[in-house]
Amino acid sequence: MPHSFCNPLRYCARPVSSWRCLLKPIAAARVCPEETHYRIDKSLVKLSEAVAEEELWAAACLRVRTFYDFDPAAFRAQDHRNYLAEREFEALKERIAGKREGFRRVSCINATLPLSHVMNASDDLCAYCKFVENGCERVVVGSLDINNCHRLPDEIAGKKPEGIGADFARAYISNVCVAKELQRNGLAHALIMESKVVAQKWGISDLYVHVAVNNIPARNLYMKSGFIFESDEPAWQARFRERPRRLLLWAGLPVNYKL
Repeated sequence: MPHSFCNPLRYCARPVSSWRCLLKPIAAARVCPEETHYRIDKSLVKLSEAVAEEELWAAACLRVRTFYDFDPAAFRAQDHRNYLAEREFEALKERIAGKREGFRRVSCINATLPLSHVMNASDDLCAYCKFVENGCERVVVGSLDINNCHRLPDEIAGKKPEGIGADFARAYISNVCVAKELQRNGLAHALIMESKVVAQKWGISDLYVHVAVNNIPARNLYMKSGFIFESDEPAWQARFRERPRRLLLWAGLPVNYKL
């Protein structure tokens, strides 16, 4: 899945072989400080785990749209955009199907709106992130993954819970994104709270998220959502991976013993 998105790579036309980001399957959160003037009717927002491939494709497209900056004048920019979406789509399906080593369970949680409600926000968003559900056209406007695993690749691991069975009760949030036109509508917070509900159903007791030190809006979002600081990435590791240093935030969840 996408990649080091707290400080997204600036896109330019370059050979596929040089896209180092394609080698990293999981992205930390991306929450931008940009203001938006487009307000939504929150009663029309649907938060749910994606199952249909068409919705997963729309989520993959939103992530590429959010995590990369494309130069429209770049040679074959649209082809590159589609290529990245296909890579993300296939990796997402693989993880959800349980085919990615190290991941016990993965779910893609999306925020969607009726197409008619966001048509005035962005033609590109509607065209690129649209899918059909029960005969109705909807648009994925926010997305994240919840990953039940011991640790995420290339990231520091959480410390809770300890001992035997820790892998069963620990999960990480990743790939948090919201369409830039619709930020400041509370969609990211709603997605995170929904991920907590899903995690609790899985029997997760300790939920984690990585965030770049310099991503103040994302840090504030997670603190508002009940996360607290647990540890931070060593500076040498961040330099080695050529990215901003990460913080690891933790939130404890009530365990549903009936499940």
